[in-house]
Amino acid sequence: MRKIEKIQDVVRGGLCNRCGTCVGLSGGRISFSDRTGKYLPEVKDDPEGRLSRELLRYCSGKGFDFPVQTERIYGSDTPHNIFTGAYKNIYIGHSGDELVRRNSASGGILSAILIWLLEKNHIDGAVVLAMSKEEPWLTKPVIACSKEEILEAAQSKYIISSVNEILPEIEAFNGKLAYVGLPGQVQSIRLLQQDKHPSVKNIEYIFGPFYGNTLHFSSVKSFLRSYREKDYRKIRKLYFRYGEWPGNMRVELEGGRTIELPKFHANYLIPFHIMKNSLLCTDLSNEFTDISGGDAWAPVYEERGKGFSMVLSRSDKGQAILDKMLEEGLIQLDSIDETEAIAMHSHGYDLKKRGTFIRIKYRRWMGMRNPDYGYVIKGFSFKRYLMELFIDSLFMILGTRFSRFIIERIPPRTVGKVFERSRNVWKKSTKKIKREHLNNNNGKENE
Repeated sequence: MRKIEKIQDVVRGGLCNRCGTCVGLSGGRISFSDRTGKYLPEVKDDPEGRLSRELLRYCSGKGFDFPVQTERIYGSDTPHNIFTGAYKNIYIGHSGDELVRRNSASGGILSAILIWLLEKNHIDGAVVLAMSKEEPWLTKPVIACSKEEILEAAQSKYIISSVNEILPEIEAFNGKLAYVGLPGQVQSIRLLQQDKHPSVKNIEYIFGPFYGNTLHFSSVKSFLRSYREKDYRKIRKLYFRYGEWPGNMRVELEGGRTIELPKFHANYLIPFHIMKNSLLCTDLSNEFTDISGGDAWAPVYEERGKGFSMVLSRSDKGQAILDKMLEEGLIQLDSIDETEAIAMHSHGYDLKKRGTFIRIKYRRWMGMRNPDYGYVIKGFSFKRYLMELFIDSLFMILGTRFSRFIIERIPPRTVGKVFERSRNVWKKSTKKIKREHLNNNNGKENE
């Protein structure tokens, strides 16, 4: 397998997760090109490759040593599971503020935490991902300094984001910050903190959502074309989980036209537009945060509506925040154990932990570069290998231009309903394979 020596190797090898770190630290010498296309960093001025080699140190796309970093950040006394990562406690809960809860992707816990920290003067701002005001069809990292700005940036964004390109603003900020990012983005921040890099000196807390996958912007273009709208520049507002949980994909266009589709139906876009690097990430629950949160996927919560979050406190200061907010009645939390937590996200853990290492093995056989996470999971059944081969083949076939062309000729509501039913059948038929030995930590083997 070819060695990774510089940023360009990460990009050419399909390992770039678009975290934005190299762009943020480059002083303008690296930038993202074609943000509505492949959205990849382009090195403009580095003839000898010195900058690219230096910044590789903070690139999470090339890999991130999970065992070493877990020990460094959380110590050996914090409970740890190979699927959940290190944690103090695991909860199901939601914000006590209905406005915050309604405006969030699930239970509003992360938004509630940011607002509380800001109002208690524990931070002066929060690094969050918003939609760009100049180009409302794209995401943009910002430093939110008010409750209104935090709520405006709430909810999931399922297209590519590069939060860490905001590092120069983080360094220049006068005050303490909370930071919210996806796993790859968080991992790069942790590497910078390890070196006491000045760009992260103001970051006091790190939070993050669970992470399944990211879609290329082509998903939005395709969605619009399905409704006979060709120009994405007419977008004035773009939401991925608008309204009551679980929300709707909603596009507001100039002239007053609005296009909306239930979230579970809009998921049909995933196999056609998934960013392939999403399938090389082993971190579902954002393991290197102080607190992470995601949807509580279980019938007992889904049937109630409104949205519930699974919340993992990982550090002492993360636990202290939850304890204080709970004491003040600002959030509602009920403890669950790791077995229940893993079962609740068994589909995601199987995809991110097991599936990723099978995909990495397939890539290794083909002589492709792979990320190094400092550990591997082995011992999969033959059925699980076959299942992964089927999934990867499906992504490859549906990701072609021909498949996208065909699907855009079918009404999205029809496609969405068929996709949701097919997905439910798939989940039920593969449930046994996915949950097999899921609570067994013995699948871990350090390299």
